[in-house]
Amino acid sequence: MIAVIDAIKELCISMGEAPLDIEVLPQSGSDRRYFRLHLKGGTCIATHGNNVPENDTFMYFSEHFREKGLPVPAIIAWSEDRTIYLQEDLGDTSLLNKLEEEGLTDNVYALFKKSLHSLAELQVKGHQELDYSRCLTNQEFGKQAIMADLLYFKYYFLDALRKPYDKQKLIDDFEALSTYLTHTEYKYFMFRDFQSRNILVKPDEKVYFIDYQGGMRGAPQYDAASMIWQARANLPDTWKENLLNDYIDSFETIIGQPVDRGIFKSQYNGYVLIRLLQVLGAYGFRGLFERKAQFLTSIPQALSNLRWFIENQSLGISVPEFRKVLDICVGDEVMERFTPLTATPEMPLKVRVHSFSFKKGIPTDESGNGGGFVFDCRGILNPGRLQEFKVMTGRDKEVKDFLEQQTRMPDFLNSVFDVVDITVEDYMRRGFENLIVNFGCTGGQHRSVYAAEALTRHLKNKYKIPVTLHHIEQEAKNWINT
Repeated sequence: MIAVIDAIKELCISMGEAPLDIEVLPQSGSDRRYFRLHLKGGTCIATHGNNVPENDTFMYFSEHFREKGLPVPAIIAWSEDRTIYLQEDLGDTSLLNKLEEEGLTDNVYALFKKSLHSLAELQVKGHQELDYSRCLTNQEFGKQAIMADLLYFKYYFLDALRKPYDKQKLIDDFEALSTYLTHTEYKYFMFRDFQSRNILVKPDEKVYFIDYQGGMRGAPQYDAASMIWQARANLPDTWKENLLNDYIDSFETIIGQPVDRGIFKSQYNGYVLIRLLQVLGAYGFRGLFERKAQFLTSIPQALSNLRWFIENQSLGISVPEFRKVLDICVGDEVMERFTPLTATPEMPLKVRVHSFSFKKGIPTDESGNGGGFVFDCRGILNPGRLQEFKVMTGRDKEVKDFLEQQTRMPDFLNSVFDVVDITVEDYMRRGFENLIVNFGCTGGQHRSVYAAEALTRHLKNKYKIPVTLHHIEQEAKNWINT
């Protein structure tokens, strides 16, 4: 991290100005790292990634789209080895943020509609004179790419269920569906990961797009399906229907001719299904294999979307083994497996979470039950050894950023969540009343405080269960100081 920051400084100095400050931004699902540079004239974003071909593709697409007047960030500069590039700072507010903050308002609907109109412009105008040989992987989202998405679902979600099915018949159905979807009348630039998280909204409510480096030539319906059916957005059915019609209206206007809406929507449905399965594969990989809790909690909504789709939409092609597999995925047994228990007023369980200092001793359980968990955070790199963090705690942003980005705290907590979840679910079912979870570190100030806060949020969000949180060492200091 220090070497990367030094390289960013050198790049800025080579442009004639050293940054006043470099802010490390939260890491996304990729291996790329993002930094906000504070300069005399404003801010910009530095991106570091070791995948040079990916960087080159993003920069080429960005420059091409900017020339077409499309809403993407301007590329300002890049390092000689092309592992670092600077781009326009579009802010931190995504369309998903707006949806979560405002809810299903007319303003949010208007932003979705505006985004889909801009998408159609990006697809059609961005396609013009675009050199598809510069694409990161395939130049076209054809049969091979569709099969890759279907197999991603098979390997990382379906096979993890350990349910019987005829593997050869399923592959045959995958082949048939891929062939059907490949024969589409319209092929333009496909964003490939078009979702509300990758749409940034500026204060004037203009929308801009990011993370299109995986783009290629393909069916425009795929991107519309990705956004409208995004699991985390969970848009109501009326919005989905109306937004699709809005998108088709924009698409027709931009290409200058009407489309056969029946065929267009039929193929759209096929890409909705592909996208739903690709997302399940991604959630399966990140959640079931990498054990990242936030992806596991997204699986129930993805399955609900898939269930609604197969009950209400038709693909226009017979794929019996595929349909059998889909029915398995949305069956009650699988749905219940991934749907966490939620607390009811009748459930007596209360969880107490503590941070503490091992120098002062492990907290006692005053409920009379004994037991519970004690997790030792001292195996995590200690931010308290750094001068700038000494007077801070695990609740301060700077310390949280350090623990999340420069230590193995996320891996540690994912394992903690797995272990504690088992006990919480069992206690909820059996009507137990008390559970205590303790996090200890050397001084009870940084690592244990951060971990206790994280588990408290996790349990409240996942189970809606009453949790009391006490930072024993910090509360004692506050009492002494008063």
